[in-house]
Amino acid sequence: MLLKSIKITNFKNYEAFEASFHAKLNIITGLNGTGKTNLLDAIYYLCFCKSYFQSSDAANVLHGETYFRLDGSFLSKLEADAENEEGDNDVNDDVNDIGCAYMRGKRKVVEKNKVAYGKFAEHIGFCPLVFIEPDDVQIIKGGGTNRRKLMDVTLAQYDKEYLQALIVYERNRKQRNALLKQFASQQTFDQTLINVYDEQLIESGSLIFEKRNQMLELLNPIFLEVYREISGDKEQVNFKYESQLLDKPFAELLKSSIQKDRIIQRTSIGIHNDDWLFEIKDHELKKLGSQGQQKSFLISLKLSTFHLLKSKMNKMPIILMDDIFDKLDNERIEQLIKIVSKDTFGQVFVTNTDERHLREILEKLGLEGKYFAVGN
Repeated sequence: MLLKSIKITNFKNYEAFEASFHAKLNIITGLNGTGKTNLLDAIYYLCFCKSYFQSSDAANVLHGETYFRLDGSFLSKLEADAENEEGDNDVNDDVNDIGCAYMRGKRKVVEKNKVAYGKFAEHIGFCPLVFIEPDDVQIIKGGGTNRRKLMDVTLAQYDKEYLQALIVYERNRKQRNALLKQFASQQTFDQTLINVYDEQLIESGSLIFEKRNQMLELLNPIFLEVYREISGDKEQVNFKYESQLLDKPFAELLKSSIQKDRIIQRTSIGIHNDDWLFEIKDHELKKLGSQGQQKSFLISLKLSTFHLLKSKMNKMPIILMDDIFDKLDNERIEQLIKIVSKDTFGQVFVTNTDERHLREILEKLGLEGKYFAVGN
């Protein structure tokens, strides 16, 4: 997929902004705080119906305004190739216009070709996307929530059944937790009622477990190859899937944990505790890996999700890379730019404070792109 153009109104620090984009490399430069990241977040919003950074839609409205709106025109890579080769700007038969609008106090609206979605989940996967940004280091250093988010955002784009199961699981888990709190406050307990929620958790949770396990099996060899290419085959790396369901069936785990759950008043067992273990040279990456090794690992992991999405969806995902060159030496920066510029990759957006440095790298590699200078 390609994002041909975008129009932003009252989103974050943008009052009004319009741009058309290059089919391959788009370089966005400017000082910190001028809006480079916000532009990428607007692109992310058009693909996921939400901000990458803000859980509250109201927090994305420009200060002093009551609403924001985002509009983007997307087309497939095949159409873009035809357009570029033939010089025919009318190869737009399947261009899709996506609009996202939010007004304070009202429900946001997401439209495809001016027809509103009934459920936002219907839009997920329309335009696959991979976002790499500085705080993603928490995927390496932080808790399991960060790693589960990466599992979920990858799987949900190409597997609607997974996305629906995830929605059902989280709803039932919250309801089961509320029931446990109610039992504690009223000093009562109803195992039959708990069993109803357990059955629903088992059905959706077991499916999620299976699909996460399958994804890792597909992702691991892709990741190892990408890391080897970025690092120059300097280190041995690996990652593993960790889940309580690897040890025992979910039903057995829930049954054995009920007394603990009653005491702590929440569900202690399930796929909401799943994690990934990252290793380098047979040691845990977050403990012994250097900052450069951790950054290379993270970027390789994100790029491997690109290849997985591409193969599963038969679409070329968009890549957003926000100020990710810190802690990387020039050799790895050049290698990364060279990799994402290959024909196996599609449209890429890169932000950086140093335009001159990126121009030098692109000129050295003989690459072309479109530059955007963002100011206050």
